[in-house]
Amino acid sequence: MSEPAGANISVVDAPDHGRFEILVDGALAGYSEYHDRADLRVFPHTVIDEAYAGRGLATILVRNALDQTRATGRPVLPYCKVVRGFIAKHPDYLDLVPADRREEFGLG
Repeated sequence: MSEPAGANISVVDAPDHGRFEILVDGALAGYSEYHDRADLRVFPHTVIDEAYAGRGLATILVRNALDQTRATGRPVLPYCKVVRGFIAKHPDYLDLVPADRREEFGLG
């Protein structure tokens, strides 16, 4: 299922909450938590509200979170299974995970 045409979807960094948030028509639909440690960004958990499930929002959220993280130059530790699964399906994001940590996450 995809988001209805005309829906306003945005992903914003909410550093005071330690997460990226996805908004649909201004309403919080989900988030991906992160913790910055030294020069790394750790993603432990991602949630999409059940009312918004099945619309591809997790993919939009994670892609944007990783793109924004890439822009900071921070490597990523994908402890969250949603983030890890996205990286596994989109190998162009694999470079965000330090080479010496990829095996730990089953990423080759």
